[in-house]
Amino acid sequence: MTIIIGIVVTLACMLGGFMAMGGKVGVIWQPWEYVIILGTSLGTFVVANSTKVIKDCGKGIVEAFKYSAPTHRQYVEVLALLFSLMRAIRSKSRAEMEALIDGPQDSEVFQKAPTVLADKDLTVFVCDYMRLLIMGNARPHEIESLMEEEIETIRHDRLKAYHALTAVGDGLPAIGIIAAVLGVTKAMGAITEAPEVLGKLIAAALVGTFAGIFFSYAIVAPIATKMKSVREKKIRLYVVVKQSLLAFMNGAIPQMAIEHGRKTIPSAERPDIDEVEAETMGGGSAPAANAA
Repeated sequence: MTIIIGIVVTLACMLGGFMAMGGKVGVIWQPWEYVIILGTSLGTFVVANSTKVIKDCGKGIVEAFKYSAPTHRQYVEVLALLFSLMRAIRSKSRAEMEALIDGPQDSEVFQKAPTVLADKDLTVFVCDYMRLLIMGNARPHEIESLMEEEIETIRHDRLKAYHALTAVGDGLPAIGIIAAVLGVTKAMGAITEAPEVLGKLIAAALVGTFAGIFFSYAIVAPIATKMKSVREKKIRLYVVVKQSLLAFMNGAIPQMAIEHGRKTIPSAERPDIDEVEAETMGGGSAPAANAA
């Protein structure tokens, strides 16, 4: 929603200012200039990226518009899930724990954290490292290195769409110049026409430069930045899991282990310790807080 509001404000100020200076909006409306700029940008985007990245870029744009960052409630559920799993390790047999993490969709523990269960990648991440824990021979420093490497790989994959969209934004001003050059070429072909005709052709050509810069810095770049922000916040969930499990592996009791994870949550979304305690002890009875 904020993206739409921002675009509306940008267009209103730009067009309003142009009209206030005495400009005619009709001059800016040059559809074939826009076809050249946007079509060429789309073509170069398709050439430069794999089908997977192209699809992920579309998904990322939707996430940016919806601002699908982790909510306060999701952080609470992650911490409560980790607490339940840590407590289960101490009270259940290895066979029971393996059954629990091999079928998270059917597990009562995971079903109490629906937002976590809905994130397939995060669920797999939790289950994989819980499996290493119950094997009993895992060394904390080795697991930490493995977790950091996997999180970095996840970050690299999740931000491919951001880098692809940023590359499009960076190229738009140059493509706008291409459109302007084509427009000037057209104008030079009509050099014998009356000055008012020639002036309109040159004005139309300059719209290409304007459009390339506008689309780059006022549309594509802000959306790419919002996409990156959302995905970085989603990756933060993995850091919470990592810190909590490492603390548990180093001998911390479950309550202290999840506190290590809670401290890595950004302050704007971080649940207070009483809320986390109520959730872990009450089995999901804590009230959901508003998303940031």
